[in-house]
Amino acid sequence: MIPQSFIQDLLSRLDIIEVVGRHVHLKKAGANYAACCPFHDEKTPSFTVSPTKQFYHCFGCGAHGNAIGFVMAHGGLNYVEAIKDLAGQLGLSVPDETGVRVEKQSPDLAGIMQKAAKFYKDELKKSETAISYLKQRGLSGEIASRFGIGYAPSGWRNLEGIFRDYEAAELVEAGLVIAGEGKRYDRFRNRIMFPIVDARGRIIGFGGRVLGAGEPKYLNSPETPLFEKGRELYGLFQARRAIHDASKVVVVEGYMDVVALAQHGIDYAVATLGTATTPAHAQKLLKQSDHVMFCFDGDNAGRRAAWRALENSLPLLSDEKEVSFLFLPQGEDPDSFVRSRGKAEFETLLGQAQALSSFLTGELSSRVNLGSEEGRARFLHDAKPYLSQIRAPNLGLILRKRIAELARVELAELETLFQIKPSGGYRKAPPRKNPGKRPSVVRKLLEMLMHSPSLAKLVDMGEMDFEADGIRGNDAAALGKLIDFLAATPVNTAAIIEHFRGSEEGALLEEITPGLFGIEEAGLGAEEIEKEFCGAWKQLQAMQCKARMDHLLEKSKSGAWTDEDKAQYGLLQQKLNFLSKNETATDFRV
Repeated sequence: MIPQSFIQDLLSRLDIIEVVGRHVHLKKAGANYAACCPFHDEKTPSFTVSPTKQFYHCFGCGAHGNAIGFVMAHGGLNYVEAIKDLAGQLGLSVPDETGVRVEKQSPDLAGIMQKAAKFYKDELKKSETAISYLKQRGLSGEIASRFGIGYAPSGWRNLEGIFRDYEAAELVEAGLVIAGEGKRYDRFRNRIMFPIVDARGRIIGFGGRVLGAGEPKYLNSPETPLFEKGRELYGLFQARRAIHDASKVVVVEGYMDVVALAQHGIDYAVATLGTATTPAHAQKLLKQSDHVMFCFDGDNAGRRAAWRALENSLPLLSDEKEVSFLFLPQGEDPDSFVRSRGKAEFETLLGQAQALSSFLTGELSSRVNLGSEEGRARFLHDAKPYLSQIRAPNLGLILRKRIAELARVELAELETLFQIKPSGGYRKAPPRKNPGKRPSVVRKLLEMLMHSPSLAKLVDMGEMDFEADGIRGNDAAALGKLIDFLAATPVNTAAIIEHFRGSEEGALLEEITPGLFGIEEAGLGAEEIEKEFCGAWKQLQAMQCKARMDHLLEKSKSGAWTDEDKAQYGLLQQKLNFLSKNETATDFRV
C-alpha cells in the first residue's frame, strides 16, 4: 500500500499540463487548454485540461480524471504503476505504508539495460549471419531499428567489454549475467535480441531468439526488479498510436509475429512474453482498446491458450468492450501467414474472428452431449462459474439467454438455479443529472466545493445532520464527507478526486466534474462564487429547519408536544427568520 500522504504530495507537485502535454498537443483556450481527445477519434477538440483544477475532461466521450487517471488510461498502467511512473518523473521514490521503499531496483538499472541494448544493436551491424537471418525472415532495416533489434554474439563474456566492472551485482540483478559456482557469464549468446520496453519507453528486459540449432529457441530475461513478464506485453510501446487509430489490438504469441506483422503494415499487434495471458495482461489490453483480438495457432495448445485468455478477460468485460479469438490454419503462425499471404488476407481473417460469447458457449457445449438430460445438466454446471464472473449487464443477460436456450430451460429457471437476480449481480450506475432540471442545492454545493475547495472553511457543520429528513440521500452524505475531508486537509480538485477514488462518493464527484468547467466559463470571480456558495449553504440549512419544524407540527397534532418541543420549534423559527434576512452569515448562533 502507498500512503495517501505521499499520493497527495505527489499530486500537489505535478502539473497536469506537463503530464498530458507529453502525449497530447495542447493549445491554450481561455483559462484552460484544449486538444482533440486521445481516447476517441474526433476532428473538433473537446478534450479540456484545467491547470487550476489539475484535471481533464472530454466533452465528447466523457473521459476524465487527474494526472494519475490520465497515465493509467493513456499508458495502460495499473494504479501503482501510474504512481511509480509519475513519481519517477519528479525523481521521487515510492514508500509503502510501513515506510519501506517500493522501488527496490538500483537507480541505474534501466541505464544498464540501455547500455546493453546499444551494444547488441552495434553487434548486429557487424554480423553478416544475423543480418542475413533477419533478411530471410523478411525484415527491413527500418523495422529492425523501430524495435531496437540487436544481436548477442557467441562467446561467454562479451559484456565484459562494455561494463568496466563485470563483477558488479547490478549485472546479475538486471538479468544480463549469470553467476554461480564461482563462474560468471553472459546470459544471452548467439541470439537475435528483442528489447522489451515498458510504458515509459525504458528497456526493462530482452527476448533472445537463437541462431541455428540450440535450446531453448527463445530465451527471456528472468524476473527482475525492472521486469515482470506476467505484466508486460512486447511491442505495446511501439504499437500504442496504431492501436488507437485501428480501434483494436491483436495479441500474438511471439516476438517475430509482432515484427513480421509490423513489417507488413499491421502495427497494432503485441505479444505475451512466453506466458499465458494473465489478468494483468487482460486489464492492460482492455485499457488500450475497446476491441482485443487474440490470435493463436489452431492446434490444441493454441485453443488452451485462448481459453486461458478468455478466463482472465471475463471479469474485466464491460458492454462497450469486445474480445474475440482468431485461430490460424494448422501449421501457420502470424509470421508465416502474413509473409506468404500478405496484409489484406490476414486482416480479412481478423474480420472472421470468433466472438468471446461464441467461443465460450461453443467450447462448453462441445464437452457434453446436449441431446441428453445428463449432458445438459453438466453443461449448466460447467457454465455457472463463467456466467457468475461477467459484470457487463447486457452481455451477461445475452449469454444467460443463450445458455438457457442450449440447455432447454427458461431464463427465469436458469437465473433461479444460478441465484442470479434478473437485474443483475452488477453495480448500479450512479444517478445521472437530468439536463432539463436545475441541479439540487446539494449538487450545487458539491460543484462549488470541487471548484474552490477553500470554500469549506466558510461553514461550520454545527447542527447540520446529513442523515436527517429534508436533505438525506447519497448526495448529502457525499457533501458531509467532502466538507469533513477539506476541513482536515486543504487540497486541490485533483487531490479530492484521488482521495475518494473507488468509493460511491468518488463516483458521484467524478460525475459532476464537467460542471466545474461551466463555472469557469461563466466568468464568476472568487467573491461571486463565495456569495453563491453561502446562499446555497443557507438554503440547505433552511431546508433542514423546515423538515424539523414539520416533524414537530405533526407531533403536536397527536397532542404529545412537550415544553421542550415547543422551545425547539421556537428556536427553529428564529433560525429560519435569521437565514431569510441575513445575506452574509452562513451560521445561526443563539
